[in-house]
Parts: sequence; C-alpha cells; structure tokens
Amino acid sequence: MAEEVANNQENAPQFNIQRVYIKDISFETPNSPAVFQKEWNPEVKLDLDTRSNKLAEDAYEVVLSLTVTAKNGEETAFLCEVQQAGIFTITGLTEQQLAHSLGAYCPNVLFPYAREAVGSLVARGTFPQLNLAPVNFDALFAQYVQQRQAAAAEAPAEANA
Repeated sequence: MAEEVANNQENAPQFNIQRVYIKDISFETPNSPAVFQKEWNPEVKLDLDTRSNKLAEDAYEVVLSLTVTAKNGEETAFLCEVQQAGIFTITGLTEQQLAHSLGAYCPNVLFPYAREAVGSLVARGTFPQLNLAPVNFDALFAQYVQQRQAAAAEAPAEANA
C-alpha cells in the first residue's frame, strides 16, 4: 500500500518555481525634459510576448516580455521594456498540458513581477503611477492555439492548390 502511494506521488504532476529574475530591462524618455512641460494626457500601449525553452529534462525557462509605450500627443513620453523570466521544473504532464503550462500558467506567475518592475521604472522616470491591468493568459493561449490550428488547416489546402 505504501509503495503504491509512493508510485502515485512519483507520477503525479509537479510544478516548482526554481527562480524568477529580470532577463533584460530598459527605460527610455526620448523627449525629456520637454515632455515634462506639457499637459499629461497619455495614450498607453502594452505589447506582450512569451517564449520558452527547455533547459534540461524537466526544467524550462519562460520569458514574459512586456513593452509599454506611452505617447503624449504625437511624442513618445516613455518606452519601458521588461523581460521577466523564470525557471520552472514541470513533470508528469501530457504534451498539451505542458504547452498550456508554459504558454499560460508560467506567464501568469511572472506577470506580477513584470508589472511591479514596469511600475517602478515609470515612477523612477517621475511619471504618474502606471497600473497595468491583469492579463488573461489562458484566453491569449487559447487564441494562439486556435490561430495555429487555422494556419495548419490552411497549409494543406495551399499545398494542394
């Protein structure tokens, strides 16, 4: 009985965060100090990207890239880029579950760290506080999977044409 419990625990899915770190960071205010002299009515744009690579048998690096661009009128007030990374140990998942974990769950773990880094950089640039809204990485991953499936369905049709 104890041996059966031990075997079940060995085969059970496991997820561990080994490390969370900044891989790359950049903050630019290309139109300073003139930008500080104008009325502040920014248009803020957020671009997200994720990528992952296998480090060892069950170890993966996931990198969440955030690019925040704030324009005040036609001028760029600031450009903030953060690559928040993590090393995760993941075992006992199917290929589909692993893809979801790397494409949605891990970025969801990394996002609060990246959001804090962006907020800190913006504050150090002496701009008003920037609070990035939560991101639904599950929905983004589902959209990505649908796009890949649609592209795969079109590829054979194009090859036969």
